[in-house]
Amino acid sequence: MKIALRSDSCLRFVRPISILRACLAFALIFLNGHAEADTLEECIREALQRNPDANAAAIRVEAARAMISEADSAYFPQLSVAGGYVVTDNPTQAFMMQLNQRNLDIMAPAFDPNDPGNTDNLRLSAELKYRIYDFGQRKMMSESAALGADAVNLQLAAIRNELIYQITRGYFSILQALDYVTVQQETIRSFEESLQVARDKYKAGTVIKTDVLNLEVALVQAREDLIRARNSVDLAIVALNTAIGYDFVTRESLPVPEENVSTPPVMEQDFDAIENRPELQLVQKMSQAKELLYIKVKRQNYPVLNAYGTYDLDSGNLDSFEGSYTVGLRAEWDIFTGFRNSSATRKAEAEWRAAQQDEENVRIKIKQDLRSARIQAAESWQRLETIRKSVESALESLRITQVRYREGVAGITDLLTAQVGLTATRTRSVAALYDHAVAVSNLQRARGELYTLYSVQ
Repeated sequence: MKIALRSDSCLRFVRPISILRACLAFALIFLNGHAEADTLEECIREALQRNPDANAAAIRVEAARAMISEADSAYFPQLSVAGGYVVTDNPTQAFMMQLNQRNLDIMAPAFDPNDPGNTDNLRLSAELKYRIYDFGQRKMMSESAALGADAVNLQLAAIRNELIYQITRGYFSILQALDYVTVQQETIRSFEESLQVARDKYKAGTVIKTDVLNLEVALVQAREDLIRARNSVDLAIVALNTAIGYDFVTRESLPVPEENVSTPPVMEQDFDAIENRPELQLVQKMSQAKELLYIKVKRQNYPVLNAYGTYDLDSGNLDSFEGSYTVGLRAEWDIFTGFRNSSATRKAEAEWRAAQQDEENVRIKIKQDLRSARIQAAESWQRLETIRKSVESALESLRITQVRYREGVAGITDLLTAQVGLTATRTRSVAALYDHAVAVSNLQRARGELYTLYSVQ
C-alpha cells in the first residue's frame, strides 16, 4: 500500500519505523481475519459517492440543468387548449353564439333579437402564441440560467475539494493515532525492562526501594496513556466515517503505517493558482449571471412583438361543431407600471454590483488562504526535519542511560528523564509527520487541485 496523493506537490509521507512496530501492524491484519486495509484513495472515492453534502450538491446540479431547459422554452411556441360551456339569454351573447354555430336565421318567424330565450354553447379552443422579438430578453435569461448551472457545478467542485481534504486529514489522523499506540507500547516495553533491572538491583541491595516504586508508577502512567491512545484510534475512525457518510472504515480494515520518505513541498509563489479554486470561479459566474439579469430587467421596459393564432369549435347541440380561426400580431409596451419596472431595474443593478464586490472579497480571502497553507506546509517540513534528528539523539540518550543505570553510574531520575524524553520526542515526531502530510494536502486544497484528482463513477 502506498500512502500517496496523486500530484507532483503531494508526496508520500511515512517515516522509518521499528521492527516491533512493523510486526504489530501486520499482526493487526492477521488477527482481524486478514482483512484488507482501506487506502486513502478508497476512502476518498467512497466519500465522493456517499457524503450527504456532496450528494445534495449533485442533485442541485440536476435542478440547475432543468432551469436551462426552462429558460430555453421561451424560444418555442406556446400551445394551450381550453373548453367551456355557457347558457345565457343575453341578446348580444346569444346572437354571437348562434352566429358562431352557423345556425342564426334572422328570417325565422320566431327570431327575436331582443328576446333570444335560453341559448347554450359548447366551445373548444386551441391557442398558439410565439414571441417574435423582445430585445434579447430570452437570450439574457437563457445565458443567465447557463451561468447559474455552471455556478452550481462549481459549488459541487468546491464541496468535493474541501471534502477530499477532510478525508485526507481524517485518514492521517487514524495513522497518527495508530502510531501513538505503537509509541506507548514501546514505552511500556522499555519501562518493563527497566523495572526488571531495578528489581534485580534491589534484590542485590545496590538500589533502594524507591527506584522500583518510581518505575512502577511510571509504568502505570504509560499504560494509562496507552488506553487513551487506543481510544483515540476509535475516535479518529468515527470522525473519518462521519466525513465519508457511513461506517466504511472499521477496526478490521484499519490503514497500516508503512515506511516512506517525506520530501519538502513545492513552495513557489503561485498566486495564479487561486484561479483554479472553484469558490472563486463560482462567484465569477454568479457576477456574470447578475449582470445578464440586470440587462434583461432593463429590457423589460422595451416593447415586445408576439404572433398568435386561435382555432375555436362551437356547438349548441353537441351533434355538430362549427370551426373558426383567428391569427394576428400583437405589439405590447408597458408605458407605466407604477414604478415597478424602474424599481426592479435598480434592484438588479444593486445585486450585480454586490456580486462584483463578493467576487473581490472571495479573491482576497482565497489568496490569504493560499498564503497560510504555504506557510503551514513549509513550517511542517521544517519541524519534521528537526524532530527526526532529535529522535535519534533521544534513542541514543536512553540507551546510554540504561547502560549507566545497570552499571550503577546513573540514578533512577536520569533513567526516568531519558525515557520520558524519548516518549515525548517520538510523540512529537509522529505529530510532525502527519501534520506535514495534512499540510501538503491543505496546500493542494488551497490551490484548487484536490477535486480534479478523483472522478465519481
